[in-house]
Amino acid sequence: MLSYQHIYHAGNLADVHKHGLLAWILNYLTAKAKPLTYIETHAGRALYDLQDAAAIKTGEAAAGIGKVASWFDDTHPLTEVLTAARATHGPHSYAGSPLIAAHLLRPDDRMHLAELHPGEHAALDFALSSFPAKCYQQDGFELAHSLIPPTPRRGFMLIDPSYEIKRDYEDIPRHIAGFARAWNVGIICLWYPILTAQSHLPMLTTLEKAHPGAFRHEVRFPPARKGHGMIGSGMFVINPPYGLETEAARVSDRFATLTVDR
Repeated sequence: MLSYQHIYHAGNLADVHKHGLLAWILNYLTAKAKPLTYIETHAGRALYDLQDAAAIKTGEAAAGIGKVASWFDDTHPLTEVLTAARATHGPHSYAGSPLIAAHLLRPDDRMHLAELHPGEHAALDFALSSFPAKCYQQDGFELAHSLIPPTPRRGFMLIDPSYEIKRDYEDIPRHIAGFARAWNVGIICLWYPILTAQSHLPMLTTLEKAHPGAFRHEVRFPPARKGHGMIGSGMFVINPPYGLETEAARVSDRFATLTVDR
C-alpha cells in the first residue's frame, strides 16, 4: 500500500505528542557516552513544508504545532531541532522523526530508516544526505527483523505505520514480539492513532498482555476538522527509560488544556 504521504498530517497534534516524547528519549539516551542504534520502520520524507498545499488543505499543522509550539521551552530537545530545521530550510519547515533523530544522534551512533514509497524514500534520502543515515526502500518490518539485534545493541526503534493497511492492527503485536525476543535491551516504541472507531483497542490488549512492563501513554485532542476520525494519539514503549513517565505526565498536562469533546 503506497498511497500514504504524511505531508497531509505533518505537524498535527499526534506528531506533537510523538515527536515530543521521541526527542526526549533520544536526548536521554545520548546523555551517556555509549553509542546506540536508531531504527525507524516507516520513516516518511523527514522534512516537511507546512505551507505546502497538502498541509494547508487539511489544516492539521495549523491546529497542531502552529498552535502549541510554546508547550516546549527553548531547552527542550524538540524545540532545538525544530529551530535548527527552520534556520536551515526556512520558517515553515517541520522536522519529521528521522530528521529529529539525525539532529540528536552523534557520529558514533547508527541510523537505519525504512520507507517503501518511492517518492517519499527519495525525499528522505535527500533530506538526510548530510547525515550518516542508511535509508532503505524496503518494508520496515522486514528491515527491522533483518537488523536486530543491531550493533551497537543499545538503542531505540520507532514503529510508526500509517494504519491504512488494516492488517497492521493484527500483525504489529506479532512483529513486536519477535523484536522484543531478539533485542531484549532495545527500547521499542509503537505509535498508534486513537480513532473514533477505537480500532486500536484489541491491538493494545494483546500488547499489554505480552509486555506487562511496557509503558502506555495516550492523549486526547479535538478533531482537526469536522468529521475527522482521529481524536487522540498513543505511544506504547517497551523498556521505557527512567524519567519517561514524568515527561509524559508533563505532556499530558499540556494536552489537558485543549477542549476535548467527551
